[in-house]
Amino acid sequence: MEDHRAAYKEEAQELLSDLESGLLELEEKPDDEELIARVFRTLHTIKGSGAMFGFDDVAAFTHEIEAVFDAIRSGRLAVTKELVDQALAARDLIRRMVAEEAVDTTLAADMMGRFRRMLPDAAPALAAGPALEEGQDAPASYHIRFAPHADLFRTGNSPDLIMGELRELGQAQIIAHLDMVPPLSDMRPEDCNIRWEIMLRTGRSMSDIRDVFIFAEDNCDLEILPMESKGIEDRRRIGEILLARGEISAETLEEALRIQETGHPAEPRARQVAITVSSIRVPAEKLDFLVNLVGELVTVQANLTRKSRLLSDAELISIAEEVERLTASLRDNTMGLRMLPIGATFQKFRRLVRDLALELGKEVVMTTSGEDTELDKNMIEQLNDPLVHIIRNEIDHGIEPPSARRALGKPSHGTIHLAASHSGPNVRIRVSGDGAGIDLAAARSKAVERGLIQRDARPTDKELLDLLFAPGFSTAKRVTDVSGRGVGMDVVKRRIESLRGTVDIETEKGVGTTLVLSLPLTLAIIDGLLVSIGGTYFVIPLSAVEECLEMARAAAERARDRGMMSHRGHLILYLSLREFFTIREAAPAIERVVVSEIKGEKVAFGLDQVIGHHQTVIKPLGRVYRDIEGVSGATILGDGSVALILDMPALFEVAEKKAEQRGEAGRTERARL
Repeated sequence: MEDHRAAYKEEAQELLSDLESGLLELEEKPDDEELIARVFRTLHTIKGSGAMFGFDDVAAFTHEIEAVFDAIRSGRLAVTKELVDQALAARDLIRRMVAEEAVDTTLAADMMGRFRRMLPDAAPALAAGPALEEGQDAPASYHIRFAPHADLFRTGNSPDLIMGELRELGQAQIIAHLDMVPPLSDMRPEDCNIRWEIMLRTGRSMSDIRDVFIFAEDNCDLEILPMESKGIEDRRRIGEILLARGEISAETLEEALRIQETGHPAEPRARQVAITVSSIRVPAEKLDFLVNLVGELVTVQANLTRKSRLLSDAELISIAEEVERLTASLRDNTMGLRMLPIGATFQKFRRLVRDLALELGKEVVMTTSGEDTELDKNMIEQLNDPLVHIIRNEIDHGIEPPSARRALGKPSHGTIHLAASHSGPNVRIRVSGDGAGIDLAAARSKAVERGLIQRDARPTDKELLDLLFAPGFSTAKRVTDVSGRGVGMDVVKRRIESLRGTVDIETEKGVGTTLVLSLPLTLAIIDGLLVSIGGTYFVIPLSAVEECLEMARAAAERARDRGMMSHRGHLILYLSLREFFTIREAAPAIERVVVSEIKGEKVAFGLDQVIGHHQTVIKPLGRVYRDIEGVSGATILGDGSVALILDMPALFEVAEKKAEQRGEAGRTERARL
């Protein structure tokens, strides 16, 4: 039972997320019947499953909200903003009940009372069957065929509860068919081998009847037919009644109907193939363990490839190449298991935007695009906090109050837009707000005041925007409960860079601000370029590599002294990795250079050798080495040695600082070119 309760908790969290997004959409489209039905079905599922697995408080509480949405569904009650407010608050309380947190019973009872008072006078009970009184419209009759799959019980469904709900809808005649029950010696108690025929007379709609089977619909064959159906369906009804009475066999009925529909007999059963599509829930820990195993396999495969080449054995090389192909396929498929669309994460922020706007007396709507863009689930989990900081700052400091927006000729409501897209091997997330934009003059004044720049300095717009990520830096004129204390944007930058990503700001005063996050698809395994300096190995993420060049020692020394090098007629930043990592072995006569593009600007990195492509399994650095500048992790090579994974954005900043330290002359020359 505990396993079923745990499964219910997991499923309920997903349902509550769906409920929240449905309610927020319903607030914008209160007359959307499909949305109303979706919210009702979600509540019905939470209630029914809760009762089934012992969450009686959840079932009783949810029943009151479900009754209100049943009245909305039948047109007896209208959706209002106040109703949505109450439903969202109720959803939060249900979440706490499902998590088995302490809940104020007085608060719960008061909320249940508010929902009861919302119901129209003399509203019928939600699950009550229609009374067959004189003068009432005659209810319709339905024929229901319910054939559960063998694994129905394993999903927590109980046919007797389903039959009980059908009886509550009206007058039901239920016939159980036992022809599929195997002999006692072959019987498996956990399998369902019974099917049912039900004749139901009710005043409720077809959708109400289907709602009874909402938990079991993926684990059964279900057919609901009005008894008034004509033609072949009418003949089917008559045949099934004869079948229920035992006057004909199931095979005879099926063959007769098929001949009437198609004009020819059915193919032998042996040639009929049933195709089912199913999915299973897998704990995240198992996926992570599988990814780690694949990572170890990649390391072993690299060792096998290295050994085969050292031995120059043609047969062994062939085997190693086949293992490499299979390993690459296994790696890609395994990583695909952890890839999730980012749309679910975007939807979580609708509630944040709504609540913050209400708290600050603003009108804000949220729009999204690129919801199908996929990202590693571990990456998605770590994106939550940075995105919360960005959205809170934009709503508090960027979006103007409605009166101010109208005075500026803008719509009274502001817009937060979340967009995701693939950009080569990376995912780019843009968070845009059509607010006031960033006041660069105010940013400069604050930077001078805090001693971050000299009073006579003339920083570029990009340099001023980069100052917003300095710890404690804020241009807010007032501190609120939401933001303004200078805490947040530095956290955003550190978190994104810890994910081997970058963050940039685009702004235009009076038009709005956009933060652009660029992130790798995964944190587990990447394609890298293996390089060496002296006897030390490094890995450069392949996504950061533009091209590889060679440079004579004299030209390399000039580039190191100036912090720049000539590249296709332009001067670009240059950083000697030998100098940066203080590697003292003799330099080669010809230096290799890797050119990267970071934050829209090209930068060159000098090193000794480019060895080649390497599938890199990322290992975190130990606590002692965690704060080493320019390094984001490590990997184990095929021979057991360790290679450091370079943090390219951090090295780009080092190159910029070194160029500035060498004087303004080089920077001025680079800007002129």
